[in-house]
Amino acid sequence: MFLLNRHPDHGKPLDPVDAQTLGVAAACEVERFLTHRHDHAETPLHALPGLAAELGVGAIHMKDEGFRLGLGSFKALGGSYAVIRLVLEEATRRLGRSVDVGELHDPAVSAIAAGMTFACATDGNHGRSVAEGARRVGARAVIFVHSRVSARRLAAIARFGAEIVRVDGTYDDSVVEAASVAAAKGWTVVSDTSWPGYERIPGLVMQGYTAIVREALHRIPAPPTHVFVQAGVGGVAAAIAGHLALVLGDRRPVFTVVDPARAACLYESAKAGHPVKVAHGEPTVMAMLECHEPSPVAWRVLARAADAFMTVDEADAIAVMNRLARPVGADPAIVAGESGGVGLAGLICAVAIPDVRARLGLDAASRVFVVNTEGATDPERYQELVGMSPADVAAGPYSTTQPSESLAS
Repeated sequence: MFLLNRHPDHGKPLDPVDAQTLGVAAACEVERFLTHRHDHAETPLHALPGLAAELGVGAIHMKDEGFRLGLGSFKALGGSYAVIRLVLEEATRRLGRSVDVGELHDPAVSAIAAGMTFACATDGNHGRSVAEGARRVGARAVIFVHSRVSARRLAAIARFGAEIVRVDGTYDDSVVEAASVAAAKGWTVVSDTSWPGYERIPGLVMQGYTAIVREALHRIPAPPTHVFVQAGVGGVAAAIAGHLALVLGDRRPVFTVVDPARAACLYESAKAGHPVKVAHGEPTVMAMLECHEPSPVAWRVLARAADAFMTVDEADAIAVMNRLARPVGADPAIVAGESGGVGLAGLICAVAIPDVRARLGLDAASRVFVVNTEGATDPERYQELVGMSPADVAAGPYSTTQPSESLAS
């Protein structure tokens, strides 16, 4: 399914709050915070010339977030960053002076952090980021997970010392439960989705994601003409689309949001012209995108900055995992989890349909940017779907175990 953005706000400037959240100054602040992390390294940006030739476009570049901060997904940038910002703000309030990130382990700041509890709901990756951030600052984390979260992903969260609370139902049910329990106990919710009266913290989470596109723009030979980014509640898509709109202005790329067909809340919202909650049905293999209601903040950005919305099927997601694991020609092998390559799957589907290709203006001169949002965060599931272990893929003839050279050098 495919549709162009017909919202009345399409093409208009971002809301001033969103422009401040996703602009250059905010992105620079994220970069500054990252320099204080010993485990920070810029993630690889891979050129895929073989696939570009196969699809009839000029170039494809993929940002590989499977390497981000040792957590295996782009979510490492959001929850942890928000937790650290909130601790510093609380320390500033209580100590009566400005407290910066370099003072994070000052005894007075650590004592304040130790009395704070952060809660969130998760499909797996966001909870891992919040738990890691809480451990980094010495705070407590309570992570609410729904019944479909795999044991492997639970273990990955628990290793950071977080308390795990199981919730019957879906991701959306766990969001409600986390907010309810946190309100009753005085905890701070660090959610990657927003709701009325709760926007600033999800905005901080989205702000963390701007590092992805900022790093890419530093390295890519020329700004992209087209971008395809997958969406759950819409946070990473909105962060990338919003930042590109602010930085590139009239030169911004054609931006397409890609949903799983079984959890197409942003596609249906675009179709309706306002945020829509879609019915829960059969689970999708794209587990990290299995969200049935968009974040209002993300929708507000995407209504303005996204140009098209589309869906991909289960087979499309699995096929792109296998295509990236078994590259053709000079393309590198890339480990992409079940949700990681969905933006690329959207591109592959789009070029295969002449009408969609024409409406997006995809041709031999197009420069396409996509994001591998996660590596094999559930290695057993990855091997089941790809037929190789992540280690076998990474050890292939075009191993991606080290960041690629700067494409601009």
